[in-house]
Amino acid sequence: MQINLTGHHVEITDALREYVDSKFSKLERHFDHINNVHVILNVEKLTQKAEATLHLNGGEIFADSEHQDMYAAIDGLIDKLDRQVIKHKEKMKRH
Repeated sequence: MQINLTGHHVEITDALREYVDSKFSKLERHFDHINNVHVILNVEKLTQKAEATLHLNGGEIFADSEHQDMYAAIDGLIDKLDRQVIKHKEKMKRH
């Protein structure tokens, strides 16, 4: 799985990159057909925003999350993506 990490008004530190990589590796355990991930970390005044688009076999999944803390925003994003990936996987099994 290839992760493209982009920052808008935020510097992507090694710690942030490692945190994102470790969180997305958990997603990969649920569904190993994730080809490409595009993550955008954005800071707007007091709001930290994390959004991601997953390109996987059978479609795309998008989610975003906002929080005062960037790490919490990433956690929220992973939770949303996790639910969507599981739902996608179940749909794939039915077809």
